[in-house]
Amino acid sequence: MSSFRDKPHDAPFVGPSWYVAAAWLLGALLAQATLGHYLAVRSVVPSFVLVAVVWYAIRVDTRRAAVYGLAAGLCEDVLAPQTGAAWMIATGLSALLASRLSRGFFADSIPLAATVTAVATLVRALLFWIVMAFGGYPQGLGTMHFHEALLAAALNVVTIVAAMVIARRLEVAVE
Repeated sequence: MSSFRDKPHDAPFVGPSWYVAAAWLLGALLAQATLGHYLAVRSVVPSFVLVAVVWYAIRVDTRRAAVYGLAAGLCEDVLAPQTGAAWMIATGLSALLASRLSRGFFADSIPLAATVTAVATLVRALLFWIVMAFGGYPQGLGTMHFHEALLAAALNVVTIVAAMVIARRLEVAVE
């Protein structure tokens, strides 16, 4: 006897189109590479790329989020060649985590996006430095990197909240 519980449930795709997500990622990469250093606080820059990844990850399933995060991390590794694959691994796994954390919540919830962004920033930093340590990065800078990660989390939260508020204002203006 079969019931609806025996069948895996595939949620319908409700995320943005691939070209919209790609455009946001391209815009985030350009902003990160060109404007980010103007927004530095104590030499910490908000990560527009991570904000775009979280924005996408909270709207889609975990597979799509992970692929998007891996692509975003690969782009960051291309722009910073000394990192090897550290950004790709850290951003991909952070996107996966962000997608899993947001299941069952509304994707346009500002508190959800802020919380997921803070957690994803800290996890991404941890994973990045673990991967860099495997590559021979010098030890003993953990406290400094932790403080930078906390500040980056705050900056990323401000960035995603501002982006969501602006997007809401634009939606109201268009209607």
